[in-house]
Amino acid sequence: MKKLLTSAAFAAGLYAFAGTAHADCGSVSIAEMNWASAGVAAHIDKIILENGYGCSVEMVTGDTMPTFTSMNEKGQPDLAPEFWVNAVRTPLDAAVKEGRLVIAAEILADGAVEGWWIPKFLADAHPDIKTVQQALAHPELFPAPEDKSKGAVTNCPSGWNCQTSTANLYKALGASEKGFELVDTGSAAGLDGSIAGAFEKKTGWLGYYWAPTAILGKYEMVKLSFDTPHDKANWDACTAVPDCPNPKVNSYPSSEAFTVVTKKFADKAGVAMDYIKARKWGNATINSVLAWQTDNQGTNEDAAKHFLTTSPEIWSKWVSADVAEKVKAAL
Repeated sequence: MKKLLTSAAFAAGLYAFAGTAHADCGSVSIAEMNWASAGVAAHIDKIILENGYGCSVEMVTGDTMPTFTSMNEKGQPDLAPEFWVNAVRTPLDAAVKEGRLVIAAEILADGAVEGWWIPKFLADAHPDIKTVQQALAHPELFPAPEDKSKGAVTNCPSGWNCQTSTANLYKALGASEKGFELVDTGSAAGLDGSIAGAFEKKTGWLGYYWAPTAILGKYEMVKLSFDTPHDKANWDACTAVPDCPNPKVNSYPSSEAFTVVTKKFADKAGVAMDYIKARKWGNATINSVLAWQTDNQGTNEDAAKHFLTTSPEIWSKWVSADVAEKVKAAL
């Protein structure tokens, strides 16, 4: 995919009252990462910590590297709800070992998913298509926008990492020789629009996408297998490298997103840390929330409130019964 989401007073407040009542826990800073699923997760945390535990929450703008650097070097912000650990695995492991940071729950229960997809209505009509190779045997099912006599593999916009991997896999699979052309959609809106158009016209679509995303919440898609395990060494050396001269068929890696907190927060947060350790949600749920957000032009806070209002059966398992009642009363 493209991207690839403080205080002692807070900690002391929760620690002193863990297991009994929740006193005013002071202030806590949360990184609001600049992608949708992480932004919504940050506001879910804000609502639950403020209303369930009496915290005063400050939201700070976040992105993977700046947030990691600040947490590692300055101990702020206290909490990064959706942190994609693969991007900083080595320095993160060192920070954990040296006692500065703590990895809590894997917030994306399914991990982040990326690959080549087809519409579910087409998969249902052609149950024999389970792999990318099987799809490429049927160019007539995936007509190219400019030349209907050819099939299309839809690529990512220029500048996205997935444009490189898709182009290399297209070459490795011999898709051109099988009657396909590689289609550049030009932008994120163009990529999303190509999927929307396929569903509106009930025509086939084959190409790259990822989850959790609003599009996969709105349009039911099926991810195809590349019929081979992920080869990390080859991925790093070739599949993810522009214009690799001799790419081979490979599968996309699984990406992991965890909640990361400062060690000081983890040591003193008490019952609030129990919530952070328990909190996770699946891609189907996130996709649905993000689709609602897109359709309603909602903010991250709007989407968080929508989730908390409509899905208490999910989030109430993350907290005690009394905390759940406080949160529900505040919505």
